[in-house]
Amino acid sequence: MFDSNSLYKQRLSSHMKEIGRYMRYILNGHTAIAMLFLISALAYYYQGWVTQLPDNFPTSLIIGVVFGILVTYSPVRTLLKEPDVVFIITAEDKMTAYFRNAIIYSFFIQLYVILLIVAAFGPLYFAAYPERTGRIYLYTLIVILIFKIGNLLANWWMLKVRDQNVRRIDVAVRLLLNIAIFYFLVNGDMLFAAITTVIFGLVFLYDYTVSKKQICLNWGHLIEKDQQRMQAFYRLASMFAEVPHLRVKVRKRQWLVSLITDRVPLEKKQTYDYLYRITFVRSGDYIGMYVRLIIIGGLFIVFIPNLWMKLLFGILFLYLSIFQMMALYKHHRTIMWLDIYPVEAKEKKRALVTILYQLGLVQTVIFSVLFLFSQEYLGFILALGSGILFTFLFINGYVKGKLSK
Repeated sequence: MFDSNSLYKQRLSSHMKEIGRYMRYILNGHTAIAMLFLISALAYYYQGWVTQLPDNFPTSLIIGVVFGILVTYSPVRTLLKEPDVVFIITAEDKMTAYFRNAIIYSFFIQLYVILLIVAAFGPLYFAAYPERTGRIYLYTLIVILIFKIGNLLANWWMLKVRDQNVRRIDVAVRLLLNIAIFYFLVNGDMLFAAITTVIFGLVFLYDYTVSKKQICLNWGHLIEKDQQRMQAFYRLASMFAEVPHLRVKVRKRQWLVSLITDRVPLEKKQTYDYLYRITFVRSGDYIGMYVRLIIIGGLFIVFIPNLWMKLLFGILFLYLSIFQMMALYKHHRTIMWLDIYPVEAKEKKRALVTILYQLGLVQTVIFSVLFLFSQEYLGFILALGSGILFTFLFINGYVKGKLSK
């Protein structure tokens, strides 16, 4: 007899083993140290900033927007697989326990994000409203959890709808209502908060009514959404370990490829120089990761007042960029054609070291120029010198050591 409850337990056990296997690589020593430093520095400056909070700061709007997005984004992890469309779809009427467990699991894995964000906004909330007690903020947390459950159920019901436009409109309406509810709640406008809550309740009932009219689940959409979330996790894990399940998307980006490959000589020893450059631009998320790290690091350099902390953050994000781009070396490991290239193995290592030097120096120059815009000329000299020195030492010490193993 088919037991959907046991099936979900098996799927969940397999899923947790899969996640745990890659999390060991993601949370390795290097990443843990970088995250600890980043969180400590942010906490220090955040605490100092809230003590000087201006009277007209839009606290209720910011918290309302963040909390509204937090409760609206409520994906359901069904853990369905492609063969289920053939082998389990016929037993859909017996899958009630399975999907109930999926919703419960989805709530609890999103709970830690809620607690972290609510804790992070605590100092800002009490700095803006010093007359309020901790109990009031605790009630706000309870309201967040209630609306999280409501949005999770509404999202699950709307996943049954096949019309994508209907689903998008529903999410947009709920997002606006959630933002309004938490804005009024934090601002102390309880009457307006109650009115928007009633409107949200009507939308909630509408979603339930619409889902009941659907003949069956949209299995294809459920499986597609679950695969997208797993692929996002695999892309993150691929920066730290080999991920055979990763489906890499290749993009043309012809103008950018031409820009970075035009000066590569057409010589045998330059084969991997050319390959790594087009891989960086076209494959996976290398260039996206590189640009994001530059932007985030640049924001820290611009907004942090202390010169030495600016330099530390510059080095930190330079380290993260070089460390992440090391994954280029194993990107083509499953392609056997590279083994027949008439190119020595040392040229492959040299090409990787070369592109890492180039990326590191470009990032160093960008970070250094940001000091010039701030008219911190000493910072420009120190950032340029320390960035070049760190790039040289890290690549020659750590990177070359890893490649030789």
